[in-house]
Amino acid sequence: MKSIKILAVAALCTLAFSCNKKEETSSVKSSDSAQASTVVDALSQESVNPDDAALVKEAQSKPLTTIAFSETDHNFGDIKKGEKVEHIYEVTNTGTNPLIISNVKPGCGCTVPDFTKEPILPGQKGKITLHFDSTNFDGAVNKVADVFVNVEKAPVRLTFSANILP
Repeated sequence: MKSIKILAVAALCTLAFSCNKKEETSSVKSSDSAQASTVVDALSQESVNPDDAALVKEAQSKPLTTIAFSETDHNFGDIKKGEKVEHIYEVTNTGTNPLIISNVKPGCGCTVPDFTKEPILPGQKGKITLHFDSTNFDGAVNKVADVFVNVEKAPVRLTFSANILP
C-alpha cells in the first residue's frame, strides 16, 4: 500500500512537471517579436545566461548588419603549462550598417579579450584578440568567448583549444 502511494505521488509530480514544461515551451514559440525571439535564441545557447540578456539587447539596439569571421575556432596545439598565448580573429563587416562590437565575454578568467572599439564600416575589417594564460591547466582545454555585436544572431561564439604540456 505504501509503495502504491509513493508511485502515485511520483506520477503526479512527473505529470505536473511535464505540463509546466509544455506551457513554458508554447509561450516561447508564440512570441511574434523578432527581437524577442533573437534574445530567446541567444539565451538558449549553452553559455549565455539570463544576465547576458542586457548585453544582447544593447548590441541589437543598433541598426543590424552582418559579419564574417576569418575563423571562429582556433587550435593552439601543444603549449607548455604557464605559457601565455594569443590569437587574433579577424572580423569583416559584410552588411550595410556600421558593425559595433559592444562586448566580448570570455567563459573564464584565464582568457582576456581585446577588440576593435570603434564602429567597423561596411566592407572594413576589425579584430578580436583572445589572450589565454595556461598556468592553471593540464591536458586538453576548450575555451569560449561570446561576442556581442549588432547582428541578428547575437552573441557570436568564438572558441579555441590547446593541449597543455607539463
